Amino acid sequence: MNFKTFICVLFLSFIFEFSSAQSMSVGIFDTAVDVGKPKIAGSSMYDPIKQEYTIKGAGYNIWFNRDEFQYLASRLRGDFLVTADVDFPNPGKEGHRKVGWMVRESLQEDAAQLSATVHGDGLTVAQWRVMRGAFMRDPQDELFFPKKKAQTIQLERKGKTYIMRIANAGEPLQSAGTVIMENIGDNPYVGLFVGSHNADVLEEARVWNVRVDRLMPASFNFNGADSIGSRLEILDVFTAKRKVVYESPVRFEAPNWMPDGKKLLFNSKGSIWTIPVTGAETPTKLNTDFVNRNNNDHVISFDGKMLGLSSSRQGMFGGGSTVYVVPITGGTPKLITEKTPSYLHGWAANNKEVYYVGRRDTSRNSPYHVYKANIETGVETQLTNFKFGHVDGPEGSPDGQWVYYN
Repeated sequence: MNFKTFICVLFLSFIFEFSSAQSMSVGIFDTAVDVGKPKIAGSSMYDPIKQEYTIKGAGYNIWFNRDEFQYLASRLRGDFLVTADVDFPNPGKEGHRKVGWMVRESLQEDAAQLSATVHGDGLTVAQWRVMRGAFMRDPQDELFFPKKKAQTIQLERKGKTYIMRIANAGEPLQSAGTVIMENIGDNPYVGLFVGSHNADVLEEARVWNVRVDRLMPASFNFNGADSIGSRLEILDVFTAKRKVVYESPVRFEAPNWMPDGKKLLFNSKGSIWTIPVTGAETPTKLNTDFVNRNNNDHVISFDGKMLGLSSSRQGMFGGGSTVYVVPITGGTPKLITEKTPSYLHGWAANNKEVYYVGRRDTSRNSPYHVYKANIETGVETQLTNFKFGHVDGPEGSPDGQWVYYN
């Protein structure tokens, strides 16, 4: 893997909890079923390597007062935000074949439902049935997108209000309709669907970058690292294809690429961890010995041989953040900054100095300054001298000539 073509992305979100409905699980969903008994059976498959879904569905339509389609879903309580990239890889038979997100009261063919829908001819709309057995409502807006481009579809639930957002590949999301649904209930099915708009045709859709997140309620009481979960992803900056590497109910932060491009490094609950970019293994704790209160200011040297750390020392001024360095393979850290607070952010190109921000004046509202320190001698040099304000994030340029900062 050429790690220069990727960036790390870390998302903090509630870990979603789907309740069981059917025994068949596909990817993150626990229900794969044909709704409405289409003449041709559909199917849903998941490729764990590519993290892509292939969904095939038939059916006369998803319209009037009953539906026929293939549904890949799970029940989901409360408010949520679901997002996916969708595409029809084949030319298809019908312009109004459909793919997208659907929230559904039940698996009955005439159930109340709302669909965030992409049609084969580019029509992209929100469509809904207000109650069981009712006829589907006409869309609020009819937006047409290029037929041969993948689209991002997002659906958000806030109470009884549903918001659909859409985007062409590489473009920002935009609102495509808001609908209030009174009869779907608090624990509906939420998932992906494909319908062919022709009872004698089976259509195929490809779906990727599938994300299902719970939204934080206004009453949520945040109490630290274990209040929310975290997701580590890698993102191909040329294709926008994302891959989940690791998820945890415990918060973790600040992913870095390891020098070989085969592993990622991050911090969690005071420790430093590594994990393969394939996500094939559980994280491995890096040995930092007595330095066990690490924060998210950890930086790998330009030559890839050393890891700089910021870790707190109890009883020290300003929270005690202290800069250490340790071999990239782990070991006993070396103290670099005796004075605190010192927040690491970068290395010098010579791999012999580190850049950080510090506060040495204990008077109230005294500013932070940019410093550098030699990792062999610990000699500290102040690089900025502001009377007011705050500086942060110093980095050394690869040619060794500049330091830039916020």
